[in-house]
Amino acid sequence: MQDFWLSCGHQLLDRGAGGGLVVTDEFLKVYLARPELTPPPEASDAERALHRSLLADARRRVTGKDLAAIEDADARENWELMIRFRDHLLRHKTLEASYLALVRNGLGKTPPLFLDQLAHVIMRNALDGCNDAYLLRAAELFFREQRLTVHDNALLAVDEETITGLGGAPVSPLVSMLDLPASAKIDVMVDDTAASYWRRSDRFDMAFDLTAGRRGLAALGEVMGQWVFHMLSVEVDIEALVEVNEVNFNWYVGLDADGTEIGDALWNGEELDELTRGRIIGLYRLTFRNPQVVTDALRGEAVYLILAMNQDHVLRMKPQNLLTGLPIRHLESVS
Repeated sequence: MQDFWLSCGHQLLDRGAGGGLVVTDEFLKVYLARPELTPPPEASDAERALHRSLLADARRRVTGKDLAAIEDADARENWELMIRFRDHLLRHKTLEASYLALVRNGLGKTPPLFLDQLAHVIMRNALDGCNDAYLLRAAELFFREQRLTVHDNALLAVDEETITGLGGAPVSPLVSMLDLPASAKIDVMVDDTAASYWRRSDRFDMAFDLTAGRRGLAALGEVMGQWVFHMLSVEVDIEALVEVNEVNFNWYVGLDADGTEIGDALWNGEELDELTRGRIIGLYRLTFRNPQVVTDALRGEAVYLILAMNQDHVLRMKPQNLLTGLPIRHLESVS
């Protein structure tokens, strides 16, 4: 089996009896290496002592007094966020349970970056053993922002952070369109290039075709189904739709903020203008294999999922919406 996404830290975690990821000291210490928490040369003795003590015992209790002793206000806030997040992880049996608790009960001050990191490593667990590079590239949408552009009549998604971190003189048509440097190696995932994904999976540098009716949107639908099953133990089928006629939007889930806004408009019977329709990336129909898990009001009906980009052509998917927005009677997490 080929490994992938080493950067998420999955190799530092244990697995519980139910298959969920169990926090280890090694995993917690990775956060201590982040630049926001590594004490700079001018850091106070209190901050250095706290950092040193947590490297020795990643689970040690940190008191309000320990945090108040940090003189720099920004550093103190970073530590408060980190300790609150660490304590949340330690209160739950698995990372999956931690993620569910966050998205169900409110994120509070949890940084979006931390939520993305959890989605990254949990999705790595859900896709363990996967040998389909298209599914893995589709799954990147769960934790990485994408920039959308049209090239050769294809709607392509490229990692936003990868683009932002690059600049220079473009040469090829795709690189030129995305304002990437000549040295950047951006390939569109097709059958001839898919095999290279395994050695570059942590570089997030492959463009992905999300054109309606093609393999990309279908792969994303399959990944979403695996996410729902892994997190909620509910089996679903998710079909990417090419044409939609007389759809009953009794229940819909926006897969991002823009998708939710568009769904609200459709539910209220509003007509979408051309620009808004152009922002819709994908529309999916979700059905439950076991109708008994669905609330009585929606039993026998499909749920529609809406994926859309914003006005800047950026797509930021919210996979938590799939866990909190479905009409399910009993929600179960991996233990």
